[in-house]
Parts: sequence; structure tokens; C-alpha cells
Amino acid sequence: MNRTVPRAALDVSLYLVLDPDMCGGVAGMVRVTEAAIAGGVTVVQLRAIGWRKRAFWDAACALKPLCQSRQVPLIINDHVDVALAVDADGVHVGQQDLPAKEVRRLLGETKIVGVSVSNAQQWRDIEPGVADYIGLGPVELTATKPEAGPALGIDGLRALLAMKKEIPLSVVAIGSINAHNARAVMETGVDGIAVVSAICASEAPEEAARALSEVIGS
Repeated sequence: MNRTVPRAALDVSLYLVLDPDMCGGVAGMVRVTEAAIAGGVTVVQLRAIGWRKRAFWDAACALKPLCQSRQVPLIINDHVDVALAVDADGVHVGQQDLPAKEVRRLLGETKIVGVSVSNAQQWRDIEPGVADYIGLGPVELTATKPEAGPALGIDGLRALLAMKKEIPLSVVAIGSINAHNARAVMETGVDGIAVVSAICASEAPEEAARALSEVIGS
């Protein structure tokens, strides 16, 4: 039986969102993921915007054994059916995707569910027991997801984190986070940072991940 990472053991401190174009397709994503995990990445999300379902499934099949062998959760963006088909560790959904409550119903109680949030009302709309973490942002405008909405900035991020007292969930900041601003983002009180280009576009993804991991741990 395939082992999955328990929800209670989830560590979102350094969350890698894979971009197939930056990585160079499936083989590139596998290479980057292996290096990034060696550098300290704690969660890997497969996000391939615009890909046909079969290609997405092929990529998930290639990534699952690697993530499983390192005990790093593999999260599938949006596609619940693909997550179920490959027995991934969980699913991440945005505000325009399948409602998080339905994702939880389909996945059951053992899998991880993440939800993208950009304001206090979206956070309040998450029913208790549904989500394990939220992706909060964008911190800054990002070319990898231009539809993400206006930037929160450091001050906006810090202000929204007051919501943790009302609805306590792990918070992963996302949106143009890199080695230059990671410390400032972590100092707001988030539980982790999600990065795309900071690792996927790096010529040395292991070193890039390690540098970010050192900032998080300092």
C-alpha cells in the first residue's frame, strides 16, 4: 500500500509550486523536485495550467514515487480526479475551483486540503475541518499567476494574519517570494512560504532551496 504523509505531520515551511515551463516539462520537474527536496523543500505541488488531463496525470505519476520515497507530500493543484488516481497526498484549490468542502468529501479525512485565500472573507468561508492550510497572497504581483489579484504587500499580509485567532489554520504566503524578501515575509508570522520561480527558474535548485530553508530556520 502506498504511504501518504499524515495531515497532522504536514510541514508547510518551504512549499514548492512546480511550473512545467520553467522546469522544462515532466523530466525537468522531476529533476528540480529531487534537487529541491535535497535542499529542504517540505511540500511539492504540481500545478500545470492549461495542461490536458493525461499530461497532468503522467506528470503526477512521475513525481509520486520520488516524493513518497522522501516522505514529502505531493499536492495536486485543482484536479481531484488525478490526485485520487495517483494516490497523491492532497489537493490545493483556488476560489474558482471545486469548493473545498466538496474536495474534502471526495478525498476523505486522511488527505491534505489547501485553499487559496486573498482576503478575510474568503478565510471565514472555509468551514471547520475542511482545510489543513491556506495559501495567502499574492504578497507581490506574480507573472506565474497574473489572475491572482492585487498584491497584499507585507503590511497587508501581516494584517490578515490576525484571522488566525478566529480561524486557526497554517498559513503559506505566496506571490513573488524569493531569497531577497523571504525573511520579511516570514517575520509577519506565516507558517511558511510558497515559491515558484525562486527554485524552478534557478540554475541550481538545490542551492536555491537550501538558501530559502536557511532563512526560514533562522
